[in-house]
Amino acid sequence: MGTASKALSLLNYFSRSTPQIGLSDIARLSGMNKATVHRLMSELASHGFVEQVGAGREYRLGPAFLRLAALREKAVPMRELVMAELKTLSEVTGETAHMSLLNGDVLSNLAYSYAHLHGTMVMMEDAEVLELHSTGSGLAVLAFSPTSFVDTVLNKPLVARTSETITDPKAIRAQLPQIRRVGMAQSIGGFEQDVHSHAAPIFDATSHCIGAMAVAAPVSRMTDTLRTTIQTELAHAARRTTRVLGGFPPDTFPLPDLAAPAAESELT
Repeated sequence: MGTASKALSLLNYFSRSTPQIGLSDIARLSGMNKATVHRLMSELASHGFVEQVGAGREYRLGPAFLRLAALREKAVPMRELVMAELKTLSEVTGETAHMSLLNGDVLSNLAYSYAHLHGTMVMMEDAEVLELHSTGSGLAVLAFSPTSFVDTVLNKPLVARTSETITDPKAIRAQLPQIRRVGMAQSIGGFEQDVHSHAAPIFDATSHCIGAMAVAAPVSRMTDTLRTTIQTELAHAARRTTRVLGGFPPDTFPLPDLAAPAAESELT
């Protein structure tokens, strides 16, 4: 991993629940030594990507992101287009719908929508980082990504988010053909305990997978009827989203098929 990649990877540790992080905590989370982290964070600070605040001199995201986000949204109002689909998807399924985009070897949450029909729902964070091996969205992306990319992701140490997370690369690879066959992945408790997610890939104009759209529900609420509804509505919503973003599924991508269940991990 190059210096720029190392520096940018440190930004993934910021979230809505952790908007400020101290140097020691970043070093612990990243596995890098404090001297290296300090040097990388200083480089990011010099360009406005992070800044230090408070008596503890903790880091938080800097003003450079405001400018870049504004420029990105003006040029490609992707989030606005996606939100329309997510709102409809959450309404018809009664569950949380979200979309994430591939960012290096992780997924960054772009947008989400809540149905508010139940007292309990799956909650999301703005710009939440999703690992590829532990989430339905990640498995959907891996299934439709080049073999070289899959190898790069699965050859790294895989973190067990819950007791249900699959960290065996062979077991993960074994799921991918079925996901490609049906065009959808499932994960039960892989990233968050008691959460059942379905996810479908999103493609760009060259038919490369750039992210995934997903519906997440509590395991206790997942009936056969709800599963069928989610799979049907998600398959169509993901196709529409790919289309409105100017993308095209690969020629081999399957049409929605209720007769074939979405791929699900045998170990979850």
